[in-house]
Amino acid sequence: MIPLSRPQKKQRALNSSTSVAQTTAEAQTSEVGTSDRASRAASASTIPTSDTWELDFSSRPILDERGKKVWELLICSPGRSWEYSQYFPNNKINSTQLRTAIEAILAQQGAVKPEKCRFFRGQMQTIITRALKELDIRPLPSRRCFTLIGWLEERLETVYKAHQGYNDKAQTLFTLDLGAPGDLPDALRGEQWGFVQLPLGALLEEMDQVTQGEVFGATFPLDTAGLSDMDGDTLVPGVAVYSRRAGPMAAWTNGFELAALVADVDRSSLILETGVNQRWMYGRYRRSAETTGEAQAWEAAKKNTRGLHFLVIQGDEEADNCAGLWLLQDRELPSI
Repeated sequence: MIPLSRPQKKQRALNSSTSVAQTTAEAQTSEVGTSDRASRAASASTIPTSDTWELDFSSRPILDERGKKVWELLICSPGRSWEYSQYFPNNKINSTQLRTAIEAILAQQGAVKPEKCRFFRGQMQTIITRALKELDIRPLPSRRCFTLIGWLEERLETVYKAHQGYNDKAQTLFTLDLGAPGDLPDALRGEQWGFVQLPLGALLEEMDQVTQGEVFGATFPLDTAGLSDMDGDTLVPGVAVYSRRAGPMAAWTNGFELAALVADVDRSSLILETGVNQRWMYGRYRRSAETTGEAQAWEAAKKNTRGLHFLVIQGDEEADNCAGLWLLQDRELPSI
């Protein structure tokens, strides 16, 4: 592991709050993106071959000839080497219609059924989950739909606003309901943590361990997340967690869909956000002017990298290797 630079020297004991039960069947498997730089640079294919999809099924700010909102199914691979779009009338919105559309995609010669499919709209969870399960595809409610989110923002400007039926008053404002953080499961709790930073170039080199399956973790293509212009010397903020049981802790952590880490100065806490709207009390610190300033500086650094940050789990501060490494992006979800 490349030595992590620490903007603040403090290490903090992680909180010992009451645990909650959580079963993760994937605790012993690593999660990585499947696209390399070459496939991301190529034009999108019409035949899906990725083992992971990102999916959205929702209304758009477009009215049909009846004056009703048009719905759209969007699906892409994490590297956007494959993408698909289809409009639906508002009276055809159910799990059967969604399953039929996916079946047609998979019926193409050479198409490969994905193992899992991420989606970020909790309001559509019932319909999407039912359709995917009927096709034996694992549904994953997750904000790690970085490519899909970027594609939606692009389509708003280049496709929807150019459509003859576009109506900005028909735009459904998407809101994310984040509740109070819950107690962290015991399996995810380390012993100490600290704010750290690493140059982007060095961080991406470390992420190769994740891509190769050598350590637990998750990554995503920077270009499809709108971060391709970031310089390799850019300091990326992160959080390092130290534990004598770093291996098992990283395995359990990998069973969660990690979305973001947030320094909550009001609670004097570090919050881990997972799935779509789950929040966990990941760590606490004693409130003071110094610690509050550290937390605020870390959040400011995260804004400077457009939300890009990371989580690393290792045995101690001097460990040569990490047990887990996750690339994260704290970004707003689409407004549509």
